[in-house]
Amino acid sequence: MASLFTLAALRARYAARPEAVRDVVDEVLARVDASSDPAIFISRVEDGALQSAARDLLARAPDPESLPLWGVPYAVKDNIDVAGMETTAACPAYAYRPAADATVVERLKAAGALLVGKTNLDQFATGLNGTRSPYGAPRSVFNAEYVSGGSSSGSAVAVAAGLVAFSLGTDTAGSGRVPAAFNNIVGIKPTPGRVSAAGVVPACRSLDSVNVFAASLADGVFVRRLIEGFDARDPYSVEPELRGLRAQPRVGVLAAKDREFYGDGDCAALYAQAVARGASLGWEMVEFDYAPFLAIASLLYEGPWLAERLAAIEPFLDAQPDALDPTVRGLIESAREFSAADAFRGQYRLKALLREADAVAKKFDFLLLPTAPTIHKVEAMRADPVRLNAQFGRYTNFVNFCAMAAIAVPSGFRGDGLPFGVTLIAPGHCDDALAPFAAAFHEASGCGAGAGKEKVALAPETADDGRIEIVVVGAHLTGQPLNRELTDGGGFLVEATRTAGDYRLFVLPDTTPSKPGLIREPGFAGPGLEVEVWSLPAESFGRFVNAIPAPLGVGKVTLANGRAATGFLCESHALQGAREITALGGWRRYLDRERGVRHAGQ
Repeated sequence: MASLFTLAALRARYAARPEAVRDVVDEVLARVDASSDPAIFISRVEDGALQSAARDLLARAPDPESLPLWGVPYAVKDNIDVAGMETTAACPAYAYRPAADATVVERLKAAGALLVGKTNLDQFATGLNGTRSPYGAPRSVFNAEYVSGGSSSGSAVAVAAGLVAFSLGTDTAGSGRVPAAFNNIVGIKPTPGRVSAAGVVPACRSLDSVNVFAASLADGVFVRRLIEGFDARDPYSVEPELRGLRAQPRVGVLAAKDREFYGDGDCAALYAQAVARGASLGWEMVEFDYAPFLAIASLLYEGPWLAERLAAIEPFLDAQPDALDPTVRGLIESAREFSAADAFRGQYRLKALLREADAVAKKFDFLLLPTAPTIHKVEAMRADPVRLNAQFGRYTNFVNFCAMAAIAVPSGFRGDGLPFGVTLIAPGHCDDALAPFAAAFHEASGCGAGAGKEKVALAPETADDGRIEIVVVGAHLTGQPLNRELTDGGGFLVEATRTAGDYRLFVLPDTTPSKPGLIREPGFAGPGLEVEVWSLPAESFGRFVNAIPAPLGVGKVTLANGRAATGFLCESHALQGAREITALGGWRRYLDRERGVRHAGQ
């Protein structure tokens, strides 16, 4: 089994020799060709095209630090659009070739990541096991007789097998968590709406969430932060918020009566060990009544939400019913039994159950649940596809109904060597606050990542490391005259990005050298402005901010991906008589134009 690709290892290779990106691409191609699982990918970027993409990256952005995912290989589930590549949703007759990328793919490409291919899935993202595809069934990297988990099967296996550094899946009922558990990796399911689903074939549009698979929390959280942010193309998109959790949390765990493992004694024992591990981390473990959450979970496949799956593909199903996997077709066609009145009754039932669940949730800060209560062989799943699949969703199906954030992490191994995982589940928009707890648990579990159980950098970057981020827009940008104030103070570049579209940029009058003034104007629809995010030690940050001359100051700057960070802003009174340069897109473009004007006048 090949060693895992991680962001830290790739960055180190590229820092030493940027041309190593060509070597990495060759390694990826060799690993994919040598893979023992032919069902991971549905389609791949052609070898020559991937090699060309690496050369193009070197030419247009020769500094690996200029883009946050420079040269990082990744894959996406084949219900996510990639311009010029077929989207099949694991149904060949449904295939179409989109002209535009899904928003998440667009953001990853802009960050410098290199797409390797599109991965296999349970057809139309209907299933949690990974066997419902005409392209074959990806297998657990630990034992090829066992399912990989679904529906994001190929995406999880591609990471666990060391073919890519991270991948994207989708998660409606647990599809971004169950495959993580069965392959000993991390599955990050954001708060619904936090990551855009524009350009994604829907399963249940009102519940779908794009997720990230990675070897570690450090990598997964980094990618999630890059792809999240409001997107007007997605009617369910929401502005990311920052919500906290207590440092000494109360953690909800299953009471004995609710611990259903379907006869799997190993997984039952591993969950008990997980509860004890949480307590050893200083968490207060609190048993709670799972009944309302289980009732909510049952609505997904036993209630009128099946009709939402029908709504996503009804014209295609009516025209070509035989093109669907028989199990998928049976599930989706059963939605025809529900009426519009049933849909409203389902909503009323959900609201009542959510009220009950909210009352229970007051007892804890987040939940610690089994990701899946057991695992099954591929042949057993094919023989009993509905009942056994339903077992996998017992502790996952409720989460998106409740608009919660979830992170699945490895937690141990059964006696036969197959992995077991748990999921930490928190209120919506606690995504960042939950990550350090998940990282601490993953580290304490000692499971490593992937089939090789490799030790990886586990902790996500947080403000608790004594460093503070600052957004710069003018003379402190890389290559500009004041950039040394950052580098001499121990700063390093986190990412080159843009602001959100409601910022305006001006040249401040009577300043030498010329300085920019950045302001936010809610409702303004601009292009977004070139900025850089730098990380500084806390003491350097204090000295840096204290030296900022009026009318400049610091405040929160919202970036293109919706993340907010401290940055330079200008007092509005100073803009009287100032020249606006917003349309140029950034300070460097303004300086280039000024140099061109001066040159033309000589």
